[in-house]
Formats: sequence, C-alpha cells, structure tokens
Amino acid sequence: MNQLPELPERDLPPARHRLLKEHLMTEIRRDELTPARTRTRWLRPALIVGAVAAVTAVAVTVAVPSGRAEPAASEEAVALLEDIALAAEHADVPEDIRDDQFVYIRSRVGWSEQEGDGPAKLEPLHQREVWLSVDGSQQSMLHDPVVRADHELLEKQTPGIPSNSNYRHLQTLPTDPDEMFDWLQDNSSGHSSKAEATFALVGDLASESLMPPAQGAALYRAAAKIPGVFVIDDTVDAAGRHGVAVARVDAGERVELVFDRRTKELLGSREVAVEDLPWGYEKGEMTGRTAVLERAVVDERGERP
Repeated sequence: MNQLPELPERDLPPARHRLLKEHLMTEIRRDELTPARTRTRWLRPALIVGAVAAVTAVAVTVAVPSGRAEPAASEEAVALLEDIALAAEHADVPEDIRDDQFVYIRSRVGWSEQEGDGPAKLEPLHQREVWLSVDGSQQSMLHDPVVRADHELLEKQTPGIPSNSNYRHLQTLPTDPDEMFDWLQDNSSGHSSKAEATFALVGDLASESLMPPAQGAALYRAAAKIPGVFVIDDTVDAAGRHGVAVARVDAGERVELVFDRRTKELLGSREVAVEDLPWGYEKGEMTGRTAVLERAVVDERGERP
C-alpha cells in the first residue's frame, strides 16, 4: 500500500474534515481493490469510521483552539437528549438478530464534494442504500449510483478497532453514560475541537447503523455532556420532514442532529455554514443533509425489506 497522504495542519470543520477523510479512505481502497473496478470518489462516514480511527493519528493533524472555555450543553438540550435516550432505550430492535444477517439502511442524502482545489459544492439529493454485516465478518455493500457505487462490495471492518459500527461491536460499548462519554472522548478525533469530534462521532454511530437499545440510550445521555450543545426548535431533514434538533457550532459550521418531535427517533442531519467558508460556501448555505428513511435487518446482502 502507498504511504498515507499528509493532510493540512489546520482546523477542520465537519464538512471539510469529511471531505479529506473520505478522500484518504478512497486512496486506501484504491490500493486494496482490483484496479479495473469502478469505484466511488467519496466513501461515507459511517462505513469508514472504524478504518479512519486506525489511521487518523498519522494522517490527520489538527490545531485545537486553546484558552477558550465552551459552555455546557443547554438545559433544553439536556432535557431533550434525556427524552431521546428514553425513546432509544425502548426502541423496537429484533432480539434474535443472527451474525450472518445484514442491517439494511435506506437514506436520502446530499453531502459536500470537492474536486482538486476547486470550491466545494453540495451533491444533489439522492437515495443511498447500505447493507452492513451484523458481526462485521462479511463484506458490506453500498448502492449509491450518484457516486458510482452500484451494489459495491466494501472492505470488511478490521476486528479490534474501537469505533467499528457493526451491530455486534456496538453491543460491547458502555451502557453507563459516563463510561460512554469517556469512550467517545477516547475514540474521537480529526476536528477543530475535542467537543466537535465527540459530537460528530455521536452522529456517525447513530446515523448509519443499528444501535442496540441500552447503548443507544447511553450514547444520547453522553451527548448531553458535550460542551456547546443546544436545541433548534424547528429544522428540516433531507426528506423535508420537520423536527427538533440538537446542534453544535464549530469552526464556521452548525451541525444538527434532527429528531422526530413526537417519537424522538433520529430523522437525519443537517449542516449549515454560519459564516463564509474558505472552500466555497457562503453564510447560511447548507453544506450537507441526510434523512434516514428505512432501517431493518435482512437475511441477504442486497435484499430489501
């Protein structure tokens, strides 16, 4: 495999970090897969979070602001996240999931993309489907024609990486909120602040995966301990569904995790520039949006519920 490329030593807001992270993983996969195959330009965060954790320490260096105390999460955010945690604790997850099955997730997404040194721009909204191996022992699959992934087989997750997102590994994560918060802190990196990196990891784990109820509840209660988290009373996911969001602002971008107001189920996410960004976005423009439309457990890779 070629030597890992060095990334700029600078603050990395969420969308910019994702662009660089996904480019890095694309380069790694280009070495590992057959050259004749058509490959995606960008991999998406939840499918690569484990692999990134293994390489971030050597591939990404970020400057962390110092001397700036961030406020604790707002009282409204703490209360909302407790309601979300209670809903996660009672989520309807099958009890008899087998290791040889797959978690199927269908989403509507549109992320930032960038070619070379040109300005970043928002992808058109499109459907995305993934089939994730329950225990990580089988290859997962991605169907996202916009990024030229036509039922593309993905690399197996490397065993032993703490931030693997397969269901069996997620079942090993802490169920105590304080222990979950410590785990998130220990396994988050690559953003302009530790708080933002931790918040981003919460979103990565919750979005394109199936969280076991006890761990899901702990995840959201741990999120209430992240500095700078606040509530947005009304926002919209990529499917046009209105909901309530927990959010953070960091390095020029606001990242929102959008929840159904009644059921407290995660609907999707939204990222917005809160100032003009040097890679092409103006203040007020969206830099990414997602909506989770369906989540299920299926017997075969490629099977739809």
